[in-house]
Amino acid sequence: MEILGYLSAIVIGLVMGLIGGGGSILSVPIFVYVFGFDAVTATALSLFVVGVTSSVGSIGFIRQKQIDFKTAFTFGIPSILGVIFSRRLILPHLPDYIINRWGITLTKDMFLLLLFSILMLIASFKMIRKIERVRVRRDDETNYTVLISQGLLVGIITGLIGAGGGFLIVPALVMLLGISMKKAVATSLFIISMNSILGFLVTMKMVKHDWNFLLIFSALSVVGIFIGLAVSKKIDGRKLKPLFGWIVLAMGIFIIIKEVFLKQQF
Repeated sequence: MEILGYLSAIVIGLVMGLIGGGGSILSVPIFVYVFGFDAVTATALSLFVVGVTSSVGSIGFIRQKQIDFKTAFTFGIPSILGVIFSRRLILPHLPDYIINRWGITLTKDMFLLLLFSILMLIASFKMIRKIERVRVRRDDETNYTVLISQGLLVGIITGLIGAGGGFLIVPALVMLLGISMKKAVATSLFIISMNSILGFLVTMKMVKHDWNFLLIFSALSVVGIFIGLAVSKKIDGRKLKPLFGWIVLAMGIFIIIKEVFLKQQF
């Protein structure tokens, strides 16, 4: 089972290289259901793996001058504040039992995984529908209020459930700023790297982690992103999004069934 888990690390990187995101959508369920970590630890480990992988992937985009650094920091700084808010103030103060009455039991782990599964369902629908985003050219003035608020929202989500939010960042950059899809993916990957690494650093002392395991898993994921970036030059990653969307949808439904229905039997 663990061998399957390590092989999936390559798939995580591959997906990130192809579509500029989606790594955490795969990594959190793998850490929980394959390696047996609790939800809080899984989100922290996911942040590390996705942060390292996206950082390595960003290097190539930096060399190609595809990253819009002004936008990255305008969006990224509020995101960082959102990550700190979630990891430092929300997660540590969530009770072990969110609901434990009227015959209903909702633990902290279940709550986080169900929240994560809802995010997966939303992301899958966006991928499956395959809607071409209309680029809105902002020649006059960028709506920084919306951009900053979007960044803050993505940061809170990233910190809370360990998801980088690439499927939220890319459409926001394309629609609010009118930048090209390739540049949006590159900038998104850079923002994800900042948010994820910081998210791990602010909570690394709060969770148990094995550095050998993390480094091996991250190294395999980095191999995957190199493969993904190479393949993306020949295959448009957007064409693969619907297929990945169906996989994400199935995983989201599996988590809901596992946590809501099957858990009650044990």
